Amino acid sequence: MKTMKHFLRAIGVALTLLVLTSMPALAGQVNLSVAASMKDAINEMTGVYTKSHPGTTFQKNYAASGALAGQIEQGAPADLFISANVKWMDYLKEKNLVDAPSIRTFAFNDLVFAGATTQKIKSMNDLTKLGKIGIGSPKSVPAGEYAMQAIVKAGLEQALAGKLIMAKDVRESLMYAELGEVDGSFVYRTDALMAQKAKILFVVPANLYPEVLYPVALTVSGAKNADAKSFSAWLKGKQATAILKKYGFTVK
Repeated sequence: MKTMKHFLRAIGVALTLLVLTSMPALAGQVNLSVAASMKDAINEMTGVYTKSHPGTTFQKNYAASGALAGQIEQGAPADLFISANVKWMDYLKEKNLVDAPSIRTFAFNDLVFAGATTQKIKSMNDLTKLGKIGIGSPKSVPAGEYAMQAIVKAGLEQALAGKLIMAKDVRESLMYAELGEVDGSFVYRTDALMAQKAKILFVVPANLYPEVLYPVALTVSGAKNADAKSFSAWLKGKQATAILKKYGFTVK
């Protein structure tokens, strides 16, 4: 079953990449590759931006940061990349695929554990009471990597090993909790605040994982796209900052 699920997921990734790489570049088009947890905020930002820049259109690709970095490396069109951790931005920087001078910190987030379970789950140690726990795949999902680091540092790696249910990105991890397929999931605070059924059960102690920050940068091709450069500059302004805060992100 797991093998078939992985096979189907691999086909999905391949088809996504095929569609992206076959799209012709259009005048005024900006291709965005953005961490899944930023989806709602970026959708609102692009909507606000196009009202004052009607000649600009956006092609948006939301996924796990590692998956996006892999797509960009394989040639998928991207003018601007927003990662949910430094790791994947550094990866593309080392490959000379992002414009180094444009890299900056965009926003910050917190890791929480959310679910609809009626059990009293108030700390990391309480997780041992649960049957299934959702987590983004640590190999490509920053939220999952942060969560795994927290689990290891809390000394719970062995106790939770058979309980972890892997998700392709943080939004899928939240969906598992919403649908009751797991007792709870490790997600970002911003995702949990949008949940309909799942609620924040506890905030993961900050000393258990690195600070969650979102770097943003133009890609090498994006640095040559005037519309992408304009949008990148707009993201530094008051309107973009207000939207980030609206969705629960921290801006320093």
